Amino acid sequence: MAPAVTLGAGVVKRSTRLADGRELIYFDDPGTSLGADRGIDAREASTRPPTATMRRDVLTGDWVSVAAARQNRAFLPPAELDPLAPQTPTNPSEIPSRYDVAVFENKSPSFGPALAVAHGDAPAGDDAPQSLSDLDAPGLGRTRTSVGRCEVVCFSPEHEGSFGTQTPTRARTVIEAWADRTAALSALPGVEQVFPFENRGEAIGVTLAHPHGQIYAYPYITPRTRSLLASIDREGDDLFARILDAERASERVILTGEHWTAFVPFAARWPLEVHLLPHRHVADFAETTDAERDELAPLYLRLLRGVDALYDSPTPYIAAWHQAPVNRGRDTVRLHLQLTSPRRAADKLKFLAGSEAAMGAWIGDVPPEDAAARLRAAVESIPEVTL
Repeated sequence: MAPAVTLGAGVVKRSTRLADGRELIYFDDPGTSLGADRGIDAREASTRPPTATMRRDVLTGDWVSVAAARQNRAFLPPAELDPLAPQTPTNPSEIPSRYDVAVFENKSPSFGPALAVAHGDAPAGDDAPQSLSDLDAPGLGRTRTSVGRCEVVCFSPEHEGSFGTQTPTRARTVIEAWADRTAALSALPGVEQVFPFENRGEAIGVTLAHPHGQIYAYPYITPRTRSLLASIDREGDDLFARILDAERASERVILTGEHWTAFVPFAARWPLEVHLLPHRHVADFAETTDAERDELAPLYLRLLRGVDALYDSPTPYIAAWHQAPVNRGRDTVRLHLQLTSPRRAADKLKFLAGSEAAMGAWIGDVPPEDAAARLRAAVESIPEVTL
C-alpha cells in the first residue's frame, strides 16, 4: 500500500492494488474508527477484459463505445453477494477491507484501461502512437480504441442506500474523493473530460442496490458538453453567471447558501429536474475550496432528501456533475449538477416517446414553476443538515 496522504477536511487517502492490478483507493473519514492496515485481495488474479473499441456515427459525429464485457456485470445480487461490500469468506467482493469510502477501477469499463500513451501500468491503446486529435475527421467506418478510465465510487460499506442517506461527514468525504479523482484522472494521457455521477433506482437501470456512484474519464468531449460550448460561443463567456443571476431572482429557487444555489431550470425537460451551481466560477471539483466543499455536503444532502420527501417511496434519479473539459472552456464552463428524474407522479414515469427519443425535441409534462413549488416545500420539510 502506498503511503497515506491527508487531504482536505482531514480525509485520509490510502492507495493499493487489487489482485488483477486494478487500483483501489480508500478515503477515510476524519476521525475514522478504521485502522491504517487494510486487507490484501486474496482472490486469484484474473485477466482484465481488453479495452473496448469506439465507432464513429457519421450522421452525428458522435463516438459510440462498444464494450461487450459489460454484459457480464452483476445484476441485482442478494446482499450476501454484494460485489461492493467488504470481502468475507463467502463473498469474494471487489474490496478486501472494511472502508468508509472506496474508489476502484471498474472491472468491465466502457473506457480503458488503455490510455492514449502508456502510463504507469496502463498500456497504450491500439491506435498509439497516433493521437486523438483527428476525432472530428470525416469518413465512414472509423474506429478508435476506447482509451480512458472508469471508476466506481462506493459511498458506504452498507448494502443499501444512496448519497442522500449518508451522514454529512461521509458526504464530505465523498466530495473530497470526487475532487481528488477529478485531478488525477484529468492528468491521464488522452483524457479530455471527467464526469462524476450517481444513478439511483431500478427505474433508472441501476443493477446494484449498494450506495455508489461512478466516474468516467472520456477520451473526447461529450456531445452534451460540445453543445454547451456552442451555446457559450453564441450567448457569451459569462453565460453561467447570467443564468445564476436570473434563476436566483426567479420563483424556481429551491435552496441557497453562501456558496451554492439549487433551482429548477427555466426550460426543464424532465418532470423533476434540479440544477445546482456554485456562486463563483470553478471549472471542476478540483478547483473548489474547502469552504465550498464544506457547505456542499449538507446542502446537497438536504436537496436529495427533499427529492425523496415528494413521495412515499424513494425517487429514481440521475445526479450528473458536469465539469469543464480538461483542455477547453476552463474559463467559461462552470461545474454544476443536473439532477433529473423521470418520475412525474407517485406511480407514473415519463418515458421518452418519439419526439424526445428520435428527434431530441422535448415536451415538458410539468411547468417548471409548479415543480419548483412542490420541491421547495418538500425541502423545507427536511430539518437543516449541518456538517
